[in-house]
Amino acid sequence: MVVTKKSIIGDILDYEPETAQFFFAIGMHCLGCPASRGESVEDACAVHGTDADALIAEINKFLAAKNA
Repeated sequence: MVVTKKSIIGDILDYEPETAQFFFAIGMHCLGCPASRGESVEDACAVHGTDADALIAEINKFLAAKNA
């Protein structure tokens, strides 16, 4: 899986639950909320005032290392 700004948070978490740590680290503690699971990374970062590109880079780096 490659995460983009349009990736849905719930899909990312379903693919690799350990990615929750990256969302928690930037203050997204509402991952259990049905609304947040249906949001794109871009939309969630906009709401939380965080950098979507930085988050995506960290998640993709983690996924690449885990699947290497």
